[in-house]
Amino acid sequence: MTTAHRTCPICDSVCGLKIDLDPAGRVTGVRGDAEDPFTAGYLCPKGASLGALDEDPDRLRHPMVREGDEWREVSWDEAFEAVERGITGVLEKHGRDAVAVYFGNPTYHTMAGFLYRVPLIQALASKNVYSSGTIDHMPKHVACAHLYGDPFAIAVPDVDRTDYLLILGANPMESHGSLFCAPDMPARLRALRERGGKLVVVDPRRTRTAKHSDEHFFVRPGTDSVLLLGIVHTLLHEDLATVTLDVAGLDELRALVEEFSPEAAERVCGVPARDIARLARELAAAPTAVVYSRMGGSVVEFGTITQWLVDVVNVLTGNLDRPGGPMFARTAALEVFRTGQPFEWDRWRSRVKGFPEVLGELPTAALPDEIETPGEGRVRALLNIGANQVLAAPNGPRFGRAFDALDFMVCVDPYLNETTEHADVILPPPRILQTPHYDFLMQIVMVRNYARYSPAALPLEPDQRSEAEILARLTLIAAGAGAAAPPAGVDETVIGQLLTGATQMPGSPVEGMDVAVLRGMIEGEDGPERILDTLLKFGPHGLSLAKLKEQPHGIDLGPLEPRLAELLRTPSGKVELAPAPIVADFERLRARLAAPVPEVLLIGRRQLRSNNSWLHNVSSLRGGSNRCTLHVNPSDVSRLGLGERAVVRSSAGEVIVDVEPTETIMPGVVSLPHGWGHTGRSQRVAARDPGVSANVLTDELVVDVPSGNAVFNGVPVTVSPAAA
Repeated sequence: MTTAHRTCPICDSVCGLKIDLDPAGRVTGVRGDAEDPFTAGYLCPKGASLGALDEDPDRLRHPMVREGDEWREVSWDEAFEAVERGITGVLEKHGRDAVAVYFGNPTYHTMAGFLYRVPLIQALASKNVYSSGTIDHMPKHVACAHLYGDPFAIAVPDVDRTDYLLILGANPMESHGSLFCAPDMPARLRALRERGGKLVVVDPRRTRTAKHSDEHFFVRPGTDSVLLLGIVHTLLHEDLATVTLDVAGLDELRALVEEFSPEAAERVCGVPARDIARLARELAAAPTAVVYSRMGGSVVEFGTITQWLVDVVNVLTGNLDRPGGPMFARTAALEVFRTGQPFEWDRWRSRVKGFPEVLGELPTAALPDEIETPGEGRVRALLNIGANQVLAAPNGPRFGRAFDALDFMVCVDPYLNETTEHADVILPPPRILQTPHYDFLMQIVMVRNYARYSPAALPLEPDQRSEAEILARLTLIAAGAGAAAPPAGVDETVIGQLLTGATQMPGSPVEGMDVAVLRGMIEGEDGPERILDTLLKFGPHGLSLAKLKEQPHGIDLGPLEPRLAELLRTPSGKVELAPAPIVADFERLRARLAAPVPEVLLIGRRQLRSNNSWLHNVSSLRGGSNRCTLHVNPSDVSRLGLGERAVVRSSAGEVIVDVEPTETIMPGVVSLPHGWGHTGRSQRVAARDPGVSANVLTDELVVDVPSGNAVFNGVPVTVSPAAA
């Protein structure tokens, strides 16, 4: 027996695990790592099932190439030769923009997904770059970009030191935090209340988090922005604001919110005006306070306005960037995602609908049009990396039809699923335990500074290729170097770029030094380890890969400290409280508020033992509360004459689903979980209880305009009894 120490890569909680392996490499047990200084032994059902996920017999082991309607296992050389023919053929005939790349949610949780993303984009040189960021968190990036000039300056609730936490549209007791990495959230929220603090939740559902709060308010889906406007109005109208930062636009903000009194807000969001005003007063009076919002305030029609207002309230109450308020983490690795330059956006637009580029990518919602619409620049090939858009994207079935119209599609994915079944080539990455892990992106939003490296616990078999090699070879193919070019060349190019940048950066500790000398200092057993060592050695904490390997349980790097001054990159050098692009979106908001309110609105819901569409093939995570049902308030069940099943219709499509009456959801709102609707024959556990896809009902034509983010919450629907 051996024990491997590893960070769980499934969700934002980054729990440290101890994994027991038998001599054959099979997982015999998974425990929380009590010696991990950040997660302290915490373990959730997903982490406990990591062995079953890792050893899933339905995972693909060999590359697959489509021949007509059939799939054939092939060698890696044959697979990459097929990819080269497909991609190069489109590039030579139609140009760079005819090839698109899409990065799915799992790429945010893998080491290779972070390290090879930029090299692949640079090699492809296409304007058609997409990711799951625009079906998830792009409004937060855009709001922070306009407020601070840095789209990655995302403030994290300092939950362990705060006195008051207001949560809107988030369920961290089940999500474990999202853009908010704080393991064992139930214990942290209990500790908040036990030390005399207050927890308030605003949500259309009485979630697990809401059940453990001091107060819970039902709110009409999609109107969190109006509730926050009522809070801002009260703070300014009653002179409760305590602005401690250097800000611009305070007078413009005051004028902008004048029409959104608590009374006006109540008519829209349904929260009583007296409670809106009281929340504002309590936030202002608390010794420390944080407002936090996540999916419910992001995947809505005015997600950017909502996320902007979250930070505006935190600024007005004097809590931003101080202990007990929302603070900014400091990553252990060099923050290569920060350019040091003011934020730029709208540098190009999507060909068909004219959606603006944000962070170098176009909205997911634009992709089907870019594939299906004839003309110059039409997308004809797709590199799809860890994404199942048919279940995860708005109007998912349309994505499936669009994929069939492509000349060529290659997927990097361990499953033959609802999306990869449309591909020409599937390249499966190895098992989780055969892959090294380092959390580059999660460190941006950790509630405490921390670092941990997990070497691969099991070796690759001769017929396997690492995820790093797969992405490096795709990069070489996109660059025109060919399928047979050595992938190590990509690693050396990345290291060279990092070292050159460090020597040319004013104030850098290695400014002016010889790159060759620095290269001799870099260590690691392979390319990804050497890139990581480079990033750590030039990072703010002076770590190295060797130091992390000496501490397999992780290294505590201390509590969050104020650092907004070093992150601020607005042209004015101030926090912009009334940025022009966000103010301009108020015209759209006013038009929406003047429209009739739909009779029934659909929202999603988080499930503790699930994560998007890729955990439903694990038997130990099925059943119990992890079911695909329609949550309906009993009063609506009676009013609509519903029985055991219901037909839910929207402008995009319809589903028939089991009804689950529950008082935990407000009247006029129904809820479906995200990521269900499995039709792939190869995922046998998921196929036995496939559920329905909520994204049959979402409309890809409705987006949050400033960010291009898809809208999954507040979808107008009709609900009626299903025929027997």
